[in-house]
Amino acid sequence: MATVEKISIALPPEMVAIIRGAVDTGEYASSSEVVRDALRDWTHKRSLRQQGIVELRQLWQEALRDKTPGVSADDVLDRLERKYQALADAGGGVS
Repeated sequence: MATVEKISIALPPEMVAIIRGAVDTGEYASSSEVVRDALRDWTHKRSLRQQGIVELRQLWQEALRDKTPGVSADDVLDRLERKYQALADAGGGVS
């Protein structure tokens, strides 16, 4: 890491204990490494969440543009009822 900036943060005692424990067991060389690793994970998770939102928005827009007729809720429920009745009649009933 070529350039670093030192900042001060306030953490609850439980988090401080977790950080110190990770350093004490040798999992990390310093508290800073623990925090950097946690921030990398957080950044990755945040990026995945944003990517999911973008993909969901695209799917929603595609669905809005799709003019093919849908299936009514009654039709879906009728199909499911027939399917599960056939399974029950065949001896593979749903518990």
